[in-house]
Parts: sequence; C-alpha cells; structure tokens
Amino acid sequence: MVKRAVNVGKHTFRSNKLRSIVRVASEFFAATPTHQLPPAESFEGVGVYALFYRGDFELYRPIAHANASSCTRPIYVGKAVPPGWRTARTSQVKVVRGLFGRLREHSHNIAQVGNLDPTDFQCRFMILDNIEMDLITAVEANLIRLHTPLWNAVVDGFGNHDPGSGRYDQAKSEWDVLHPDRPWADRLKGKAPASAAVRDKVKTALLS
Repeated sequence: MVKRAVNVGKHTFRSNKLRSIVRVASEFFAATPTHQLPPAESFEGVGVYALFYRGDFELYRPIAHANASSCTRPIYVGKAVPPGWRTARTSQVKVVRGLFGRLREHSHNIAQVGNLDPTDFQCRFMILDNIEMDLITAVEANLIRLHTPLWNAVVDGFGNHDPGSGRYDQAKSEWDVLHPDRPWADRLKGKAPASAAVRDKVKTALLS
C-alpha cells in the first residue's frame, strides 16, 4: 500500500470564534474587581487569577508604579482547576474552593520570605464553571501572552512546591534566589543561579 503524504493544511484547525471568545473572556477578566491577597472571605469556584504587586521591593518598582492607580500589570497569572479535571472533564464536577485555595497558598508562600509582604499584593480572578471550564487553560495562556508576567515569563519557581524528602538535591529556583527563606527551598542543595545574574535578568526584562 502506498502511503499518502500528509497535507498539513487539511489537518490544521483554526477558529476565529475561539479567538473571539477568549478575547471576550480576557476582557471580562480585566474588568473584575480586585481584592487583597488572599480575599477576605472564602468562596467556591475554579478559573483564572492574577497577582498584582504594589510594594516597595526595589527591583519591582516599575511594576508597582504601573499598578499604583489601578491593577493593570500582573506579576503572576495562574489557574485553578477541579480535581480530576485533566483526566475526566465533565460539566458536572464537585464544587471546590480552587481559586481561593490557590490565592491563600500564594499568600502563605509570600509571607514566608523576608523581602515581600502579602499586604502589598492585590489579586483579580474569574470563575469559570460548567462548559466554560474548558476555557480555563486558553484564557490563562492568553493573559500570559498579553502581559508576559514577570513570575511566569522571566523568573521561574514561584509556583514550585516542596519536592519532598530525598529530593533536596535540586537547585533553588530563580524566585527563591530573589526571595529567600521559604523553609523547604532553604533545604535544597543543588547549585543555585547567581543572585546578580537573576537580578540583571529582571532589570533587563522590566526595561524592555
């Protein structure tokens, strides 16, 4: 049997409707109210969120300045999905406090380091439920493309977790070099990036 050549064009799907709905969802996200980190009250739901820095950490002054009057420049964008979402997505999922849990976890991580304060952060979030849950990854990716948040696109490691016993031979992340004192990160024994190199990387990114 002669093998048929692959015509990539006949296999490539594109949809202006998809681009349009992601754009509309991203515009909705930008108009949502901001809250302290974490929000004062627990709430249910999963979806997409962003953190906005407004403090006086020297390296982040351009970000804080951009967010002085309103939160327009996120330092981090993330998502919260329900348990089992990747393997068995359905419109009928158990209601969870995924977004609130992620925001509370980030606040706890920031509170552990010596040169950041959770009170200097605001957050914005969008709840997606039912079939709209399928937009979570697409909207998160679009927001990261739009804003290139520092802790997503330049400085790695903010979202890292304790690797666990027997795995502390790894190196500290760039984020933990800039913001030391997370207890589990201090146990990592690998060769960490040089602080000066990470700081120069941030300065270059924020000037561009």
